[in-house]
Amino acid sequence: MGFADFAHFLEKHPDLTVFLVVGLGYFIGQFKYRGFGLGPVTGALFAGLLIGQFAEVPVSEVARSILFLLFLFGIGYSVGPKFLSAVKGEGLPGIAIGIIVPLTAIATAVIAARILGLDAGFAAGLFSGATTESPAIGTAAEAIRALPLPKEQRDQMISHIAVADALCYLFGALGVILMTTVIGPAILRIDVVAEARKLEEKYGFTHKRAGIASAWRPVEIRAYAIAPDAALIGQSVAAVEAEASGQRVFIERIRRGEALLDPRPDLELQDGDIIALEARREVLIDIFGTDLREVEDQQLLDIAALSLDVYVASKEVIGRSIVELGDAPAARGVFLRQIMRSGLEVPITPETRLERGDIITLIGTEKNVEAAAALAGAAIRPTDSTDYVTLGIAIFLGGLIGTIAGFDIGGAHIALSTSVGTLMAGLFIGWLRSHRPQFARIPDAAISLMTSLGLAGFVGMIGLHAGPVFVDAVREVGFGLLIAGVFVTLVPQFLGLFIGRYVLRMNPLLLLGALSGAQTMTAALAALQEKSGSPIAVLGYTAAVPFGHILLTSGGTVMVWLMS
Repeated sequence: MGFADFAHFLEKHPDLTVFLVVGLGYFIGQFKYRGFGLGPVTGALFAGLLIGQFAEVPVSEVARSILFLLFLFGIGYSVGPKFLSAVKGEGLPGIAIGIIVPLTAIATAVIAARILGLDAGFAAGLFSGATTESPAIGTAAEAIRALPLPKEQRDQMISHIAVADALCYLFGALGVILMTTVIGPAILRIDVVAEARKLEEKYGFTHKRAGIASAWRPVEIRAYAIAPDAALIGQSVAAVEAEASGQRVFIERIRRGEALLDPRPDLELQDGDIIALEARREVLIDIFGTDLREVEDQQLLDIAALSLDVYVASKEVIGRSIVELGDAPAARGVFLRQIMRSGLEVPITPETRLERGDIITLIGTEKNVEAAAALAGAAIRPTDSTDYVTLGIAIFLGGLIGTIAGFDIGGAHIALSTSVGTLMAGLFIGWLRSHRPQFARIPDAAISLMTSLGLAGFVGMIGLHAGPVFVDAVREVGFGLLIAGVFVTLVPQFLGLFIGRYVLRMNPLLLLGALSGAQTMTAALAALQEKSGSPIAVLGYTAAVPFGHILLTSGGTVMVWLMS
């Protein structure tokens, strides 16, 4: 098969070509240099643009819209619990940054586009590329399709989105990374490593997890015989557990002769008892010394253990610190292994506070873990079942509302669009599930497929559509667009930096994390964590990123409205 034959094959089978673009996109996106890479979505855009140079592949608007609506619902479903409930508490400054930066980016992009005389397509691509928010390509494309213009003109403007995005993306990503790791720390005159240590000390986090934080680790249950002259003899279960001040040690079962006893708080230990202790082993040795001798007792240790992921949704735990929850009766015998927030791991410190929508991993005996899970929210059981009823109806109703709702400007009616409506539907369902965790369950793997394949496939098709006009469009606006992209990337970052530090009085490291979250740039967060030698900046990132996602995604629609 020659090159011309291959191009003809791609044009004849656009469905297969889209899968080729997605595969190449993920292949391109996996390459990184010092933590920076294009990522699979931008990789798919470049793959589509490349193939579009030699093959005019027809792209189905219906297929493109279906993929994009799945992505929008998935991203709304994921961030809904944070976006609609994180309006109070310590995260407010980060939330403010997550609003200020996107709105400033929209304003800067509009000003730059008007100065350069760009059409709505170039303007929207300038915005999406400079902010590295590829979903804005989709919302802008739908808004352009709704304009009262000839189809040829609309198609050309949609092609311009991909061209401008490709030109502005590289500095969009590099600019945020430089801002959070080099420029921002220099302006604030801070040493990010020293600042991270101060923040870790404030939250009680250390790399060795010493003291109270160290007890929140995977633990073991071991059998110990009480020595004849041990000081533990005559003490109650509650008193022995309280002896381990600042640590978490629990008696899970007691052997007395042939009998196995449950550890009632008032039950007193006797000479010859064998007890099953749950804690870190070195903690047991340090605290009890020669009072205990480890023995093998399979029957005593035959206790059902459980590791369980729990969706945090209960008012009983939301907003409370780890140290507070550790002292609660329901936390007896339960240890915290991990906290996931907005898809990122949050450091476990005594002062870390749980938020609605967090996924926490609890370990301990089955009885204790199940009780703690019921108090915290809802256990996440492994399931392959997706609530397709809610998924389908929510996307339909969201899209319907998006086409109806709108406003009038200059005698023209501007609708929210099906994309923004679907995004809002995903937000609402995600928020509703945060209050009723068993409602509208969609496994994480399904959400990942919807968001990853949906966006990569959609953007790849935009690239195929723009490929034939890419070179001519770059010649038309290339250099000016690149300079404008630098401003659209950096102006919101500088404004967010100064407002965050000198108005909101944010901690410098959390502010830098929030700046990366406001532009949804995970690579910038990773670079900041690597430079500071600490994961603590994620606390600022997670407060800002839900608002960044929603406002930047919707920004594609707003750009078209303002430029039309």
